[in-house]
Amino acid sequence: MAGKLIIFSAPSGSGKSTIINFLLLQGLNLAFSISATSRPPRGTERNGVEYFFLTPEEFRQRVANEEFLEYEEVYRDRFYGTLKSQVESQLDSGQNIIFDVDVVGGCNIKKFYGERALSVFIQPPSIDELRRRLVARETDAPDVIESRIAKATYELTFASKFDKIVINDNLEQAEAETLKIISEFLLK
Repeated sequence: MAGKLIIFSAPSGSGKSTIINFLLLQGLNLAFSISATSRPPRGTERNGVEYFFLTPEEFRQRVANEEFLEYEEVYRDRFYGTLKSQVESQLDSGQNIIFDVDVVGGCNIKKFYGERALSVFIQPPSIDELRRRLVARETDAPDVIESRIAKATYELTFASKFDKIVINDNLEQAEAETLKIISEFLLK
């Protein structure tokens, strides 16, 4: 039986990665989509495992051929995207695919797959709480945090375009709510 698609988007600091990692441990036959990038491999990364590594020219050609569900040029000649062929291969093998993408990419994947996909937006309880979490991480300079807050404010305007919104003001409750939503979707 073909798999289903579960799309996650959220502002940085919302707890999305923590919730996704929790879900991966719940025996739901979930696998990450393997994205393509034009950046070179880092460390022990292998082509077709962590990413599909393409040259900027190869990436542009595949964009021109409409081979991507979504893509973004993050920096000059630094592309990231989701290949339609890879998603179809994973679905055909019966995997339920998790996407961890930005809000625009999430909307594009949902539009392409319709009811086969469930889109979930993980939302912080407030911008103030999001700022507090980002500061507490102690990984970013104040100007980077303010840039993330500005981006989060923009991303929050997309929440209503998603099938489900989970407000993460209590991590255990957010994990339980997300698990219930995903489990019910996979049983349909």
